[in-house]
Parts: sequence; structure tokens; C-alpha cells
Amino acid sequence: MKNELKKLSIALGLILLAGIIFAMGMVAPHTEPAGLLGEFIEEVIVEEPQPPSRAELVTRALVEAYPRRILKAEYRDGDWAVLVRDTWFYYANARMLPAHLRHRADEFSPIAFYHNYPQRLRPWTPPTPEQIARFTVIDGERAARRPRAPYFFDTLYRAHNRAEAYERVKTLRFLGHSVLVHHAILEELSLVEARILVASRTDPEVRAWINNINSVVGWNWRNIGGTQSRSFHSYGVAIDILPRVSHGRAIFWRWAGPEWWNIPHERRYHPPDVVIEAFQLYGFVWGGKWTFFDTMHFEFRPEVMILNGIEMSSVR
Repeated sequence: MKNELKKLSIALGLILLAGIIFAMGMVAPHTEPAGLLGEFIEEVIVEEPQPPSRAELVTRALVEAYPRRILKAEYRDGDWAVLVRDTWFYYANARMLPAHLRHRADEFSPIAFYHNYPQRLRPWTPPTPEQIARFTVIDGERAARRPRAPYFFDTLYRAHNRAEAYERVKTLRFLGHSVLVHHAILEELSLVEARILVASRTDPEVRAWINNINSVVGWNWRNIGGTQSRSFHSYGVAIDILPRVSHGRAIFWRWAGPEWWNIPHERRYHPPDVVIEAFQLYGFVWGGKWTFFDTMHFEFRPEVMILNGIEMSSVR
């Protein structure tokens, strides 16, 4: 709307100026009205392009990520919003709230859209004293931290409570193990499995990783450990792949002891790179890339791949 008003103002200004210049030409024929008009047009029309806001980037990525459930994104009522079936959700500083809750945005923590999720695991560096102090504070405040607003994902997956969520999940055999997942990601997980199995034919590391799987855990209606925020396991769009033997390597930061931040990558239990890449190709974030690492965890978040320019398969 603002852009339309601006264009209208410019157009009216040009018409007014053209009239003035025409009158000047009638009085003083030796002036150069065309040149003056051209300079004015160049001055008012040539503008530096403005980069999209974070709100616009996120909402457009969500439409691309979930095309059958999120119908469109647009700027409305002073914020970017997406239409999920018949409900508008507003960005609201990354809270993703329906219209009637926008005024309560400060009651919630923002949703993590991982604007710096890397395509490949970055090299580990020892944390600075400042970082250690920040990690300690965050850990200590987790239980009291405001919850993440659940409304957007509740509506996206039609899982507003435990009973609804359970109605949406199906049993899938994944790498020889049964797992309950939301029906919306059955195909994606099957395609991930197919790529891993192909790789296992020639890659002994992948074969050994598959043979070492103890269990695959999917749907579980619960909050994220130590927080008031709903886990993506509650929707059945996250899975944990736990090994039989971890060879003493850390899997999850909360299980790793009080100085978990000093554990370098080589002392953490990582799936093979081929496995991580297979998951990412179909829209799954790997928790091993988080600062608060969770190397057994994969969750379906294709919007994160889109926001970070990570290529995905067109078959999703």
C-alpha cells in the first residue's frame, strides 16, 4: 500500500512539473524543459533497492516450504503474515501469532528459524569466557523462559492437543525400526532412507552406522527438555536415532556433563556426513549443528533450508 501511494505521489508530481515546464516553455521558448523534466524523473525514480525484511523472508519461505498447507504470504495490517488454511498468522517478531493474539507477542519466546544454519558442520573452536558465561545463563534460565507460541505449528499440523496429534501419526519402518511420524512426512523419510541405503552398499561407515542403531523415536507429546515449549516430537515431525554403542562420545548436550561446551566434534557421536546430507536434502535440520548440540535429532524444517540457501530435492 505504501509503495502504491508513493508511486501515485510521484506521478502527480510529474504531471504538475510537466505543466509548470510547459508554461515556462510558452513564456521563454529558449529554455530546455525536456532536459529539466528528465533530470527530475531520474532524481525521483532511481532509488536503491531495499532488501526484504526478515519477516518477509520467513513468511515467503514458509509458503515455499509447505505449499499444500500455507496458501500465501502478504503484508497486511502492518506486518507480514501467512494464510494457513483459513487462518492468518502474523510474523510478530518471529512469534507467528493469529490476529487476536498479536498484542500478546511479548508473552512468548520467538520461534527459531535458524538464520545461520550451515550447510556443513563448521569447525569446532574452544568457547570464549564470554560465551561460556552466556551458555551458563541460558542453561540456568531454560525452565523459566517464556514458552514458544504453539499456535502456528498446531494449526499447520492440525495437532492442537495430544489426541489430535496421535490421530495424525502413522507407523513407518525406517532403517529396520518402527517409528511413529506425522503422515505429512512419510514420503520424505522414505526418500531419506532410500538414499542412505544406496550409500550403504559402497560405504562401510554408513553400513556400520545403520547396524549400530538401537532405536528410532518419533512422535512423543511432550515439551522440549527443561523448557515450557512444545517439542517438534509432539507433532511427529522429529526423530531421534539412538545408537547401541556411542564409544564414549557425547550425543546430547544435557547428557554430556556441566562443561558440555568444551567437547569438540571428534568427541561427539555423529552420523556419517552422507546421512546428514540425505536428511537435509529432504528438509530435515540436524541437531548436531546447534550450539546446544543434539546429534541424534532430526526435525522436518524445510523453511530453514530455504532461508539458508541450502539445496533440497524437488521431490518433496
